[in-house]
Parts: sequence; structure tokens; C-alpha cells
Amino acid sequence: MIHDLPQSWPAPTAPKPIVIIGAGGIVREAHLPAYAKAGLSVTGVTDIDAERAQSLAADHKIADVYESVGSAVAACGTNVVYDIAVPPHVIAGILEALPDGAAVLIQKPMGADLEQARAIRQICREKSLKAAVNFQLRFSPMMMAAREAIETGLIGELLEIEVHLNIFTPWTLFPFLIPMERVEIAVHSIHYLDSIRALAGNPKGVFARSLRDPRAQDFAQTRTSVILDYGDTLRGLMSINHNHQAGRKFQSAWFRIEGSEGVMMVKLGVCFDYPNGEADELWYCKNGGEWEQMPLEGSWFIESFMGTMRNLQRFDAGEDDHLFAGVEDAFQTMALVEACFDSMKRPASPLDLG
Repeated sequence: MIHDLPQSWPAPTAPKPIVIIGAGGIVREAHLPAYAKAGLSVTGVTDIDAERAQSLAADHKIADVYESVGSAVAACGTNVVYDIAVPPHVIAGILEALPDGAAVLIQKPMGADLEQARAIRQICREKSLKAAVNFQLRFSPMMMAAREAIETGLIGELLEIEVHLNIFTPWTLFPFLIPMERVEIAVHSIHYLDSIRALAGNPKGVFARSLRDPRAQDFAQTRTSVILDYGDTLRGLMSINHNHQAGRKFQSAWFRIEGSEGVMMVKLGVCFDYPNGEADELWYCKNGGEWEQMPLEGSWFIESFMGTMRNLQRFDAGEDDHLFAGVEDAFQTMALVEACFDSMKRPASPLDLG
């Protein structure tokens, strides 16, 4: 049964060409390789850094380089899908420049905070944009299969979702994060919070702490603890440490998804020896049985990036009836992230030592 679970989003029948807005590293390393593998055509690119756009176009044989978003819109209208991969604080302005009714994929996060997310949502509503946010972990082969296992009752009633990371992340690779007040949850664990929502829906609330670490002292937070309140039956939690410096032996990066009739373990391979990574893994054990590993059709990086664009293309063409990571749903992930930061401002319950 575990081997029959779907792992990928179906391909669109007649996909539109894609225009990239923003020519940074994530586009080179994930978007373009994924689209090439999926047989999706990228025909244009624009970036505030014209040289960077020209370099990307030359390396990936992209036909058109536009001097601005306005130039791209004037040339393409709604005949393309716009793929926005820019810093979160400039997303809203780009959306305003797109034609009404356009299909657009927005790089996560959906703004730098909930206020920006709310503004992005409003723009998308007013312009009737077919807009999705690239929360791609939920589209990865392992998470697609895990979600189907839950929905089809393979593990029984869902009782536990735990995310546990004890790894070494080379934060020096990300100097742009140094001035940010919100780091670990906003940039990294947002993926896990979004995937938990995709598996179990919204919690009632959260208890959270995210901490600085002297081993990565330039960064505001690199360790996080979160308890998600799903009521009296489902327990949800995250324990994240990016600064484990004692080698590979006891490193870990996994989701444990436990139900009344079975358990799944999901290994997040990209987190090990970053950016080299290891293979993702999905394991299943029926209560009282033996562990079995499900062969995966790909990994979080890069196959999940195929899924987000495929769903958007199919929705734009009327082949899908909903966006799995549309802006309305993504806003709820942003609300969960904001709730974590709000929780950090509140004191813990003190001990009564009287």
C-alpha cells in the first residue's frame, strides 16, 4: 500500500511559457532545473541587476531579457506565467505591475511579516490574480505521499507530528540574513510549519521560543522550539537546532508522523552537509510490523519546485479546481509564523515556589 501512494503533481496538458522576475541563486539552483525536468519552457527573465539577468539567460538559453517588469508585462500580458523570486519586501510592488487575471508564482515567504502578507493578499484579490506561493516542501515526493497516507487512513487517526532537526547549517553562506530581526522561523522553519498545516490543518494556537546561539552569533535566531495546540488528541511540535558541531553521527532531520495504526518517518536529506545534502527518505511501519522504505521519485530539491508550477499552470488552464498553495492558504501559514513571534513576546508560566 505504501508503495502505491502518489508522489507528484500531474503535469499540465498545455503549459504556458514562464517569465522569471528575479535572477538570483534559487532560480539557478532550483527553479530552472526543475522546470527543465518538467518540460516547462522559460522564455523570459528580468532582474533589477541587468547583468545578472543577461548571465542567467545566456547560461540557460532564455530567449528574452526584459529591462523591467513593465517591459515584460507589455510584451507578454497574460500569455505567460510570472515566476517571482525577489526579496519579500518588494513582492507587493511587482504584483501591482502585473496584468489583472495573470497567473503568478510568488517565492516564499509571502512578505516579510503578516502585515505585508495581508497587503499581498489584498492586491491579489483586487487584481484577480491566479496567485500561488512557492511553499514547495508540501509538494515534495515524500510529503505528497505522507499526506495521501494520512488522508486514506493508512496510519489511522493522526496523533503525533514532530519535526526534529539537530544539524549543522553553515550560516556564513547567508550573510544577507545578518541584519534581519527574524531569521530561523521566518526563513527556515516556515517550511515545516507550512507542511504541518498541509498535513493537519491549522492549530488553535502556538507556544514558541526562537533563540540566538553564540556558535552563530551574528544571526538573530538559529534554534527554535514550537508546540502547536491541536487540542486533546493530536500533539504537534518542532525542535530545531542548526548548530550541532559534533559530526554526522547524531545529526537528525526528520518528520515523525504517528497515527493510531502506524507511523511514518520522513528524512529531510537536504539538511545534512548543506548544501550538498543526502537523499530524502520515507519509511512506514504498521503497528507491530516491520519498517519498510518507500522508493521516492525525487527529492525536496528539486522535484518539489515542479509541483508548485504544475499546480499553478493546471489551475490557470482550468484543469485543477484549486491552488494547493494559493495566496489564501499561504496567508494562513504566515499567520501561524506571526503567532510564533507573538508567542515569543509572552512570558512563560512562572514556578510557584511559595
